[in-house]
Amino acid sequence: MELKELQEILDKDEKKGKIVEKAYWEELWQHYIEEKSQDYRSLEVKDAIPKLISDMNLRERRNITNCNELGVDIRVGDICYIDFGEAYVSEIGYQHFGIILAFFHNKAFVVPMSGNHTAYVQAYSKDNPNGKRHLMRLGKVEGMNKESVLFINDAKFINTARIIDVKAHLSRQSELFKEIKQRVIKCLE
Repeated sequence: MELKELQEILDKDEKKGKIVEKAYWEELWQHYIEEKSQDYRSLEVKDAIPKLISDMNLRERRNITNCNELGVDIRVGDICYIDFGEAYVSEIGYQHFGIILAFFHNKAFVVPMSGNHTAYVQAYSKDNPNGKRHLMRLGKVEGMNKESVLFINDAKFINTARIIDVKAHLSRQSELFKEIKQRVIKCLE
């Protein structure tokens, strides 16, 4: 079903009651299931599994206020395993690590990170002054298995219910943490 058709149906609706009570529900649902099924059929296993996990996490966590309700305690500087959910092209999505830089109004400001070696090599640093400035090398942080790279241009506020687990910590007084904050601010200028 085309988005335009869906919008026309919704424009005519009074938008009251539950969706399953609407006469058009069954047809909409069948179209959705068929299209979703076609999407998954074309995916490689390595792409399908994270997508399915994100779908399950969304269903289980979307009404949770924060990760404390799930028994996960967090603080600034924590490196966490996070479900970022669906992503558009050139965005971090699904399950990745991220570092918490701040809290504001019940959300955490996080910078996603990855152990992707190619991104690590391409990242800007003093050793690589022609590198990509939206990438920042972290090196191997204690508690992590390999060298990591930050995706500064994907930094965002998230509901902390997206946080699955805390894996490591970087002191907010450390020079590396301060450099991360400076690089994020520079990215916003």
